[in-house]
Amino acid sequence: MNQQLSEKLAVLPAQPGCYLMKDKNGTVIYVGKSKKLRNRVRSYFTGANDQKTQRLVREIQDFEYIVTSSEMEALILEMNLVKKYDPRYNVRLKDDKSYPYLKITSERHPRLLITRNLKKDKGKYFGPYTNVLAAREAKKLLDRLYPLRKCNNPPGRPCIYYHMGQCLACSEKPVSEETYKKITQNITSFLQGGHKEIKKDLVAQMHEASDELNFERAKELRDLIQHLEAVMERQKMTLNDQVDRDIFGYSYDKGWMCIQVFFVRQGKLIERDVSTFPFFDDPDDTFISFIGRFYLHQRHLKPKQLLVPIGTDTDLLSELLEINVHTPFRGGKKELVELAVKNAAIALNEKFTLIERDEARTIQAVEKLGDALNIETPHRIEAFDNSNIQGTDPVSAMVVFTDGRADKKGYRKYKIRNVDGPDDYDTMREVIRRRYTRLLKEEQPLPDLIIVDGGKGQMSAALEVLENELGLDIPLCGLAKDDKHKTSELVYGEPPGVISLSRKSQAFYLVQRIQDEVHRFAISFHRQLRGKNLFNSELDKIPGVGEKRRRLLLTHFKSVNEIKNTSIDNITKLGVPQDVAQNILEHLNDGEGSETT
Repeated sequence: MNQQLSEKLAVLPAQPGCYLMKDKNGTVIYVGKSKKLRNRVRSYFTGANDQKTQRLVREIQDFEYIVTSSEMEALILEMNLVKKYDPRYNVRLKDDKSYPYLKITSERHPRLLITRNLKKDKGKYFGPYTNVLAAREAKKLLDRLYPLRKCNNPPGRPCIYYHMGQCLACSEKPVSEETYKKITQNITSFLQGGHKEIKKDLVAQMHEASDELNFERAKELRDLIQHLEAVMERQKMTLNDQVDRDIFGYSYDKGWMCIQVFFVRQGKLIERDVSTFPFFDDPDDTFISFIGRFYLHQRHLKPKQLLVPIGTDTDLLSELLEINVHTPFRGGKKELVELAVKNAAIALNEKFTLIERDEARTIQAVEKLGDALNIETPHRIEAFDNSNIQGTDPVSAMVVFTDGRADKKGYRKYKIRNVDGPDDYDTMREVIRRRYTRLLKEEQPLPDLIIVDGGKGQMSAALEVLENELGLDIPLCGLAKDDKHKTSELVYGEPPGVISLSRKSQAFYLVQRIQDEVHRFAISFHRQLRGKNLFNSELDKIPGVGEKRRRLLLTHFKSVNEIKNTSIDNITKLGVPQDVAQNILEHLNDGEGSETT
């Protein structure tokens, strides 16, 4: 622990508040809250911690704290800080799922919609549906049963749904508000568990159609009844009352937590949600923070009541969410909470093997790679590869791996501007220069490790730009391939030497995945660009050059630049008329043309 941290720890106040842990770059990597800042923050640096908490602590170079007047203020502040900074070690705690709901709008001609955006309007919301397919199936059934508006046609201009008996809004005779009110009441009753009455009515209609020998209508009603049963089969009665509730249970072990949420609507268990993530704080505090973000930041529809396990601070949650939060001690409600806890424990145990395997492939592999290179753990790795065919359409690509996982939002493609011909070293210089000049200019974070696809030559070219031109000291290594184009060696150091990595180690598999991914990305970009240029060339702009002559010229000379630097005689030898050959050279050499767009 450095001296600065020791001095700050000594003067921490014993008051509620939030703390922000920072790494060597001043980046916030973790945000937490506590009733007593002094005890909580000091606990990270004293006593025994599990492996992943030790990993966090090793990265902490500084911290800040904000004192609040109450635990409630600390909880709200923590949620806002996590949303603002998106810390790396909080990221799995955030529940970023948004569930679909069915909504009846409050318009003059109401509609039935599927939406993920909950608004404070006069619409009626039903759900949530953790499976969007379930929401679509329910809507599809209700659309067939009830003719709410499905078009924007004016009255008197019927749509196709009107002719199918599924839209009243565009009928010639205005539909009364009372009719719509009755329809919306029926839909509400259906979604709140009144489907048995609807099924009874449909069965009666089916028998009536059968008695009248209208077998086509009877079959249609039979299929509708079967669809109704399939949609509503997943709903099971759980409580006798009709109160909407969310029931939470959680389990934790080895620094991981699993939270189960049962969504009970009108006495029926309609859906459930499972979230599993690592945590670094007190489990009860982590559980409360999760629930707060679940409703306030992710905008999930709050029910009338929350049921939570024994030991949860119900007063704090009630004040935060402004709803009834209750811990049941007997009866069916208590059994449901225990069922949620039991499911969470089962899910967590099942997940551990996959979690440990995933960590071995990702963050632990990154740590092992850092140890092999004798550098700090390279959380962010940027890798480069070049692609061209005999110098035609040269491109380069960059991929990003964060904590051992591909981060596709950070991928970048580069058209090479200043390199003629197949010069891999100059191509590497250009792309490294462009990438890190931009990061410096925009004051963006730099990577912890750079990987170039190639050996000592590519490494030397990249280091020349990084160190001599930009003054950057970023670890850089090269990846060499064998004669089967498979990853064979990791090259690093000054002078460059081969780093010994077991071919069966997760660190080796990681660099192999990185090399394969950047190669795939570069090749796909080159093919895309080359395909465009086959159909779009400066030669198309020259009078007398059609598709056949363009293909003939590019096949023989390989690139527009080669044509530009050749003689009229070399062009006419291909059967091109002299005046057309002269036009080609004049056009390409007058400064108007360029090889790529």
